[in-house]
Amino acid sequence: MAEDELRTDPQLYCLGEIIHNPSEIKRLEALGLKTIKREDFPNIPNSRVLIRAHGEPPETYELAKKYNITLIDATCPVVTKVQERIRNYDKLGYQIVIFGKQNHAEVIGLLGQIKGIGVVIGSLEEIEKVDVSKNTVLFSQTTMDKNMFYKIRDELKKRVKELIVDTFETQAVQFITKDTICGQVSGRDVKLREFAKQNDVVLFVAGKSSSNGKVLYNICKEVNPKTYFIENETEINFDWFNGAKTIGISGATSTPQWLMEKIKNKIEEKYKECVSI
Repeated sequence: MAEDELRTDPQLYCLGEIIHNPSEIKRLEALGLKTIKREDFPNIPNSRVLIRAHGEPPETYELAKKYNITLIDATCPVVTKVQERIRNYDKLGYQIVIFGKQNHAEVIGLLGQIKGIGVVIGSLEEIEKVDVSKNTVLFSQTTMDKNMFYKIRDELKKRVKELIVDTFETQAVQFITKDTICGQVSGRDVKLREFAKQNDVVLFVAGKSSSNGKVLYNICKEVNPKTYFIENETEINFDWFNGAKTIGISGATSTPQWLMEKIKNKIEEKYKECVSI
């Protein structure tokens, strides 16, 4: 969407880094994209601003109207659905619990749907923050680890005391959970494990601030200890490939294909017919 808008008019702003990948950000900046914060709105009236996939709280839309800013909404459809569900359950009086990172842009956008009154937990240890006496719904930041989500769900099931009625299934249940993990992340689990097994060495390419990049990298690392996290081709250490017959390259959902191809080409300058993506 950013590229399409830049073809129309090279004057385009993005609210926050459009993607957790420095190489891709640099490429888009060369086309004219400028990264800003919400605090910059007063300085760019009558402009065009892209809302990235993470989504934004309602306050952002209100502020944009104030300064006559045209918003190009690229919020991920999965995130949009989570935002809607959170609003609906909040109206019904449920305690909203989000498995995610407190300061992550997506979580800020989710909390903004309910004026910041939800509970954010990132680990089993943080379950203590949940008021177990309240009717509760568990959601997740879309790029979190699915296995940990289910561990937190199971632990909360043991603690939540008040029964709530799930009218859609006409049965009494203690705890409603909504698996809102992005399928583009969790759905790659099996194939990624197979890929890691098939190669002697795996290079996992992602931005260091990419949440799903860290999750997917750890999946590879579990299967193949010779998995290395790199952000671009300058971080390649050729000593990693000593004795290797096959080298695999994979990446996060935010890793562009052109970057993985660039890494592949650099390795093939030294090793031939051993690299797969």
